[in-house]
Amino acid sequence: MRLPVFLSTLLLIPAVACAEEPATNAPALWGSPTVDNGACCKTLGEVRSNIDRLDREIVRLMAERGRYVHEAARFKANPAQVDAPERAEAVVKKAMTLAEQDGLSPKVAEAAYRAMVRAFIDYEQGIFAAAAARGDAPWEK
Repeated sequence: MRLPVFLSTLLLIPAVACAEEPATNAPALWGSPTVDNGACCKTLGEVRSNIDRLDREIVRLMAERGRYVHEAARFKANPAQVDAPERAEAVVKKAMTLAEQDGLSPKVAEAAYRAMVRAFIDYEQGIFAAAAARGDAPWEK
């Protein structure tokens, strides 16, 4: 008996979803190294170690950015000035341009920056809400 294509596809989904984690100490299965002029990476563990190092740096830089976002709130007359679509779009477009110059997919930069900008807008709105809650809201007077 031959199964319809959609049914056979559904039967394969659990197998794909439960695929085992690749070994972190085994050599690459295909392709050639592309990072550090081909010097990196001999194992998936080495790749992940480098990604972890970069993640720490990214979080450090985002924390610094967050401190400046916090500062920016002081220059805005009210919470309505936080959500500035033109400014947000300019930040995303700039990130896409820089990404392309540095060899990152502009689509990856766009998705990451849109999420980050949205999160920082929410964060800055929270700064205004906290100021209002403690009675430090000149825009409400």
